[in-house]
Amino acid sequence: MNESIPETQIEDERVSAWEHIDELRDRLLRSTAAVFLLSAVAYLVRFKLWDMATRPLRLAAAARPALGDHLFAYTDLAEPFMAMMKLSFWTAVFLASPYVFYQFWAFVKPALRPREKKSAAAFVVATSGCFILGAVFAYYFMFGALADLLMDEAARAGLRPNLRPTEYLNLFLYTLVGSGVAFESPVLFYFLARFGMVNSRAMITHWREATLAILFVSGFCTPGDVIATMIIFGLALLALYFISAGVVWSVERSAARVCPPSEPREAP
Repeated sequence: MNESIPETQIEDERVSAWEHIDELRDRLLRSTAAVFLLSAVAYLVRFKLWDMATRPLRLAAAARPALGDHLFAYTDLAEPFMAMMKLSFWTAVFLASPYVFYQFWAFVKPALRPREKKSAAAFVVATSGCFILGAVFAYYFMFGALADLLMDEAARAGLRPNLRPTEYLNLFLYTLVGSGVAFESPVLFYFLARFGMVNSRAMITHWREATLAILFVSGFCTPGDVIATMIIFGLALLALYFISAGVVWSVERSAARVCPPSEPREAP
């Protein structure tokens, strides 16, 4: 005899679904509020931030006196204000990244095992640390090399810079944010390993194919189409690939320790 599902059970499931949606909305609102609050704080020091953002370009130009001291110009009256607003916003995104990653962790936490719930601090440190580390790497290595090569090309051609602030910031932020996202690959592979979608043996076996794919992605994503910058970014991605393989191996080893394979029974 078939038993119908009680109506109260259906209502409970619907309430549970709405509770998840409400929880997601609250987490998004908290993250958004943190970003906007830090944007207001960052705007107070916007000129210092602009000085930091343009430092690699100014250093490259200073080494080539023929380029002159004048680097930037604007044609739209609101462009300086919008450039400072954009710089303040993305500064806030970097500063708020640990809190944003924590909100994401708090949202998925109920679906995790008790042992995994205890690693909240490690998750926040790993995700925010990788993101910020990628941006720092791009600032001190990738963008510095890119600015130096591009300004050298301009000096050799006898050109003088007359750059727009918004266009410069687009290139600058694209480099930093893209590198920060790329440095999140160990975290991504951790979750892929948790769901059994990748394994370390396959990653090590197919490292040559992965290297070709990394060089292609590096050439496509590197701004300015400069070979030296592409090589620097490609080497960083390749190192992250092998680090990710180590992360996957660690997840596999941990899973094998928790659930060891059953030994075959001997025939009577």
